[in-house]
Amino acid sequence: MADLLIKSEGETDPEYGSTPEERLIRDHISMGVVNLDKPMGPTSHEIDSWVKKILHVEKTGHGGTLDPRVTGVLPMGINQSTRVIQMLLGAPKEYVCLMRLHEMIDEADIRDILQEFTGKIFQLPPLKSAVKRELRVRRIYYVNILEIEGQDVLFRIGCEGGTYIRKYCHDIGEALGCGAHMAELRRTISGPFHDDETIKTLHDITDAYHAWVDDGDESQLRDCILPMESAVSHLPKIIIRDSAVDAICHGADLAAGGILSLSQDIDKKSTVAILTLKGELVAAGESVETAGVIHKSDKGIMVKTKKVFMQPETYPKMWK
Repeated sequence: MADLLIKSEGETDPEYGSTPEERLIRDHISMGVVNLDKPMGPTSHEIDSWVKKILHVEKTGHGGTLDPRVTGVLPMGINQSTRVIQMLLGAPKEYVCLMRLHEMIDEADIRDILQEFTGKIFQLPPLKSAVKRELRVRRIYYVNILEIEGQDVLFRIGCEGGTYIRKYCHDIGEALGCGAHMAELRRTISGPFHDDETIKTLHDITDAYHAWVDDGDESQLRDCILPMESAVSHLPKIIIRDSAVDAICHGADLAAGGILSLSQDIDKKSTVAILTLKGELVAAGESVETAGVIHKSDKGIMVKTKKVFMQPETYPKMWK
């Protein structure tokens, strides 16, 4: 883990826990996430159900719903990691969108208006949405036009979680005075998950599961299912002592004495991932101080624990 501030030295006991990559296959599945390539047609909830049946697991959950006609990155949590995947709901997203303008518009005007619709924008969620319909601010990080052909505009957009691209296209059409709609959409990034070699189809998962069950080959399943720690790889990190782990598992806040190292980019009220020396995800919390203050502090609560992911008694109890 590069660029960490070292606060104190510490060792980890090999008798407890394990590195995420060395978990037994059943634990790997139950504490795993899939960077799933959602096909066009089914709802995100239908995909949940199919993955649950394919892997014969109790629970699955997705991070950030995609409409039936939208394809691309749909992170899926399995069993114990379904709560971890919720950490992605507010994470940055990226899409490739094909927008259809309802009239021919000068290319320079299209480029100008997309530039205007960058930065902070106001959005009213569409009628068919899972959230309350009230005007809200969303941040557009970048819009890169890939191609303009007639009334079709293909662009790549990076945005804050919760941005409605269908509404974005509609509002662009209103601003141009011609009308527009979203013709096609593919999500290419959701937090730390990308449309790259880690993305897997439902067929990939099915083949991998049968290779394990029928032939005893774990390798394909380990390739399809990533450790749950990958779902928080975009967050600043705090590495803690073995002696602090079980207390955090029971919901205790993290004090200065339990911290060994930390990311340099922690601000007050940052959401941070709390990890063991083996790299296991223990919990997520909210920092009370900046990285600089935490690094120098000898006492006091540094992180308020918000969500616990590791099972209690994975590490021995060393607290009163």
